[in-house]
Formats: sequence, structure tokens, C-alpha cells
Amino acid sequence: MENLHDKRKVYDKSQLIESEIKQNPIEQFRDWFLDASDSPEVSEANAMAVSTVEEDGCPRTRMVLLKAYTHEGFIFYTNYNSRKGKAIEDNHKACLHFFWPNLERQVIIKANLEKVAENLSDGYFHSRPKGSQLGAVVSPQSQEIPNREFLEEKLKELEKEYENTEVPRPAHWGGYLAKPYEIEFWQGRPNRLHDRIIYQLEDLDWKISRLAP
Repeated sequence: MENLHDKRKVYDKSQLIESEIKQNPIEQFRDWFLDASDSPEVSEANAMAVSTVEEDGCPRTRMVLLKAYTHEGFIFYTNYNSRKGKAIEDNHKACLHFFWPNLERQVIIKANLEKVAENLSDGYFHSRPKGSQLGAVVSPQSQEIPNREFLEEKLKELEKEYENTEVPRPAHWGGYLAKPYEIEFWQGRPNRLHDRIIYQLEDLDWKISRLAP
């Protein structure tokens, strides 16, 4: 057994106090996201963990890229037939988690999910590199396949088929809008007395509270 008792660091880069935060959590997220995007130490500020609950009652988490955020919520794209897509179809809730360790910050978002309009999915799909478009068509995401060659052969076939024409967006591929009802901002602080500010949606207003670390 490897002893990890001494694997620790001091968190002292910033603070999160009520007098300095935004009253709307999306605006607070925007400020933190811009800080992460501008930091040379953060390689993918829009990388987030998305957790859903599957049929056996166990949560499942995977990394996904945030592709947009608005006053309504957070948008990402995926295969609707994937494990995450089926879990969202059964339970329209998910938890999104951003972790920017170099800034000693986390954001945890509980949200209700709904599919975005088809024209938005079309627009994003056709903005992607053609290889990524073909990959979305080729991959039966989350389904068992015989080997990697199965995918590579299908990709070669589609590269020929769509060599001189536009790749149509598959009906089973598109975006989700995660509409938050709870957002927690975590800022690392010394002595493990971290700052935790939580926004909770009550009717149309956001209630702001501080949580003990």
C-alpha cells in the first residue's frame, strides 16, 4: 500500500467573499471562466465532468467539453444514444463539475437538461472539422464493437462517400442545455478553511449562502 498522507498543498492564491461576488451565478461563472481561459497553466478551461445516474442507481462521470454558456445555462454536445444520453433521457438531471487546480477553484452545477433546438445542433455540427463530423457518424457511442479496425474501416468508407459533399448531422447527435438550479463556487484557502459560496434558485431569484468547508 502506498501511503498518501503527506500528499498535500497549501491553498492561498485567492479568496471568495460575499462583498465581491456577483449576484447572478452565471455572471460569477463568466468571471471565473475568463480567469481560467486567460491562465497559461490551464490547458482546457472548458473541460468539465458530467455526472448522470444510470439504471442501476450508480452515478457515472465522464469528461465533456463545454461549448457555450448563456443566461439560461450550459451547452454541450453528444450522441443521444450514448450511455449519458440514455441516462439523461431517463432522468433529466445531471451534475457538471469544473476543476481548475492551478487557480485552486471548483464549480459544481446541478441542472435540469433539455435538448437544444435542432438548428443550434446543425450549426455547431457543421462548424466542426470534417474529421470530427465523420467521427460522430462513424461511432455508435457506448456500444460494444469488435475492435478498433471496425471504426477505422467505417471512417475510410465515409471519407470516400462524403469526399466532395457536406456531412449531414445524424439525428441522434446534438446538444443539451443544462439549466442550473444550484451552483456552488469553491475557492481553496489556507488551513483547509476553503470558501464555498452556493447559489440556489428559488422561484426566479437566486439565494446566496456560505457553506462550511
